Amino acid sequence: MTGKRVHRLEGLSEKIFLDRYAWKNSDVQQAKVGDVVLVLTKDDPKFPAKEVGEIVEREGDHVTVKTRSGELVTTEVEKLTLTVESTPEEMWDRLAGAMASAEPTAALQQEWKRRFRHILDGWKLVPGGRIAAGAGASDELTLFNCYVIPSPQDSRGGIMKTLGEMTEIMSRGGGVGINLSSLRPRRALVRGVNGASSGAVSWGGLFSYTTGLIEQGGSRRGALMLMMNDWHPDVLDFITVKQKMGEVTNANLSVCVSNAFMKAVKEDASWELVFPDTRDAAYDESWNGDLDAWKSAGHKVIPYKTVKAREIWHTIVESAWKSAEPGVVFMEYYNQMSNSWYFNPIICTNPCGEQGLPGWGVCNLSAINLSRFYDDCQQDVAWEELAETTRWSVRFLDNVIDTTPYHFPENEKNQKKERRIGLGTMGLAELMIKLKIRYGSPESLEFLDKLYGFIAREAYLASADIAMEKGSFKAFDAELYLQSGFMKNIVEVYPEVGEAVRSKGIRNVTVITQAPTGSTGTMVGTSTGIEPYFAFKYFRQSRLGYDEQLVPIAQEYLDSHPGGELPSYYVTAMELSAEDHIVAQAAIQRWVDSSISKTANCPADFTIEDTKRLYELAFDLGCKGVTIYRDGSRDVQVLQTEKKEQDLSVKETSAQSAGDGPDAELREQVVSPEPGASRGTEEDRGGSAGAGTAGDFGIQHPHEQRAAEEMTGAGTAGGKSSLDQQYKRRPAVLRGATYKMNTPFGMAYITINDLNGIPGEIFLNVGKAGSDVFAMAEALGRVCSLFLRYGDHGNKVELLIKHLKGIGGSGAIGFGVNRVESIADAVAKALELHAVSASGQGETCAAGTGLAGGGEGGAKMSIELGDGAVETHAEMSAAARAETDGADEQIAGSRDLCPSCGSATLINIEGCKTCSSCGYSRCS
Repeated sequence: MTGKRVHRLEGLSEKIFLDRYAWKNSDVQQAKVGDVVLVLTKDDPKFPAKEVGEIVEREGDHVTVKTRSGELVTTEVEKLTLTVESTPEEMWDRLAGAMASAEPTAALQQEWKRRFRHILDGWKLVPGGRIAAGAGASDELTLFNCYVIPSPQDSRGGIMKTLGEMTEIMSRGGGVGINLSSLRPRRALVRGVNGASSGAVSWGGLFSYTTGLIEQGGSRRGALMLMMNDWHPDVLDFITVKQKMGEVTNANLSVCVSNAFMKAVKEDASWELVFPDTRDAAYDESWNGDLDAWKSAGHKVIPYKTVKAREIWHTIVESAWKSAEPGVVFMEYYNQMSNSWYFNPIICTNPCGEQGLPGWGVCNLSAINLSRFYDDCQQDVAWEELAETTRWSVRFLDNVIDTTPYHFPENEKNQKKERRIGLGTMGLAELMIKLKIRYGSPESLEFLDKLYGFIAREAYLASADIAMEKGSFKAFDAELYLQSGFMKNIVEVYPEVGEAVRSKGIRNVTVITQAPTGSTGTMVGTSTGIEPYFAFKYFRQSRLGYDEQLVPIAQEYLDSHPGGELPSYYVTAMELSAEDHIVAQAAIQRWVDSSISKTANCPADFTIEDTKRLYELAFDLGCKGVTIYRDGSRDVQVLQTEKKEQDLSVKETSAQSAGDGPDAELREQVVSPEPGASRGTEEDRGGSAGAGTAGDFGIQHPHEQRAAEEMTGAGTAGGKSSLDQQYKRRPAVLRGATYKMNTPFGMAYITINDLNGIPGEIFLNVGKAGSDVFAMAEALGRVCSLFLRYGDHGNKVELLIKHLKGIGGSGAIGFGVNRVESIADAVAKALELHAVSASGQGETCAAGTGLAGGGEGGAKMSIELGDGAVETHAEMSAAARAETDGADEQIAGSRDLCPSCGSATLINIEGCKTCSSCGYSRCS
């Protein structure tokens, strides 16, 4: 057996392994001197931190742990994570034995234990997180990553039943997808209580809230996907629900789009929003969310509203542009391609979107680590070894079906009826770098087609071989199975697959899935999923803390080429165009019978019209779904970076922690923003699913480039004007401070960064993304930044303060010197405080600056100084603090500008934007 060599993990890799996947010792009281443990070093529900260390002393319930960095931490035993396993080899032995136990004879068990151990060794096959954590370690934890449960029955009891099923699954480690389309729309009649329904979206809020409360298997928060079909009357509310603070904060959202809807969009046709007649006698028993089946059975449908399809489409696109949600799943096309089309329709996807499933369907996932299949001698893919690993991995996943505990009989019945597995990949970007192929290039598309076609062929032939030995999945019908869109495609290129299916059968209804592999890929130290690298040096915020990550393949190149630069085939996510992401996804989708977790990363100046074209391109190219992340469109993110000149990228600007990240670790490479990620300057903000920044490797930031062109006359026939010499371009790294200030429009975060010792740029975060206040504040910051970076006259800051200070609007907040008249006034006061801080007077002078709000009795300033942050508080008088606290209550609801009277008094009342000053309503 292989595995005598000890595979050492270091840094974040070791933390992830011990925290998530190593077999846990449930009795932490057994911890003793010499044990390797995870110790909680920061006990904070939102921003915790853990470190790996060894117990060096124990006295009763108190222990002293020496961390890997040499720090001594004295804490309580209860704050330790104690594991049975401390090395990957121990885990691989456990997993190989657990999966081989499904074989029918002792001889086969021994043989497959050896084979499984071989493909696990060195991380050639990286099992899905639930398999790694639970197989052979627990009879309670599910080995399936995610589930889709049937759409809720449209009754209070049905909704509570779905809530209970969701809770039970999440508590055992599984994520959940739910399609809400079975629930009646808002204001629809509820005869039993002689009232009106609160609508499908409100119940989605309940599922979201509950998800945030659940601790999964003692290791991570719940994961939830909510979906709604394009015909549902509440679809517009669903699309925009995340723009309303606090309603749905712990779920990913996607709209299920039909071919007919996309046709209506292209033809600018009308689209009818409908719902079944709830008075139909069959409604309570027969309605399950399948509108086509309902209509085919002769039941009545009630039209609620007719709108232009493009109106809905524009709302989807605009919302995705603003905040990366909702995603879109082309559900009708998905079912046309699905191998289960004839017996089990796909109704929803799992939380990361890579696995479309029927009701009671499950994700059964593992990933081949492609970075391990480079043949250095041939400078090519190690095709034979990849074929062997692919074939054995199919059997590994098939055996999971027979070894996992089933907590719902419906899951067991469905899974053994279809035996759905999802073999994916990680390390694609690393393999392509080794092959010197640039991700997104024409050459790469040819390579991706060859690579993933090869994997699909080997996986399907393996499943056919297992079927001949053990039998096909129960619902198998060769002729119907081969009629799916996917099978027609693969058989056209690889006719031997069709011949094998007809002669041997097929063991699994689907075989291939491309999951994000955020945590497992980071643990292994390679690129995650099918994504390009986020960056080659970055910082990752998670529930384990704030960790620096270096990409070994890039570091090794730079170490061996002192003073050199990375070649062009070392490409990061934001160096690619959004179209590059989509065409790569489409090339791989051709060979994936399920779906793909992939985000198209877009620059900050990517427009709504650009987004629309991208979404439609994805549909035209045959993608089953699409999600974008526009740089800077979310306040918080898992990964962040900024380029340091002539070095790998490093973050060095001030940052203000913020956010109630909805998707904590669902799309960990990204996927998805997470609580506690940093909000910094515009260049600072990367994004979910591998989004980097435009400045990562010398690419000028779009805002700066556009400003420079406007200031210098770039692109004109006359070339550069003399103004070019007066405009100070932004260097890669600026330091500064972020000021938290209360304004009449809500809490503002004002970041002032210095250029050559004086303020050189200002960034403003006020209000919700997409609101008029947010847009006007961003515009003010850009204009101020342009002014500060233009020319050499020394009184620019004083002039800016003079012209902004005292500007008033419809209201003010604060008392006396702490009174803030407007956002512009807040900027002036922040500049004053910044000047005082720069002069070295610090906290002594802060009280007289007019700074208002800020919590804990004062406004909080966070200044980045080298490796640490220095925080000071501008204290207010008791009277001022009392008035500000009262004002905080008044502006608790997000306010926006009224288009009628112009006051900052437009608030959400009963689901509609209403002005509390003049009475204007957007719903009237």
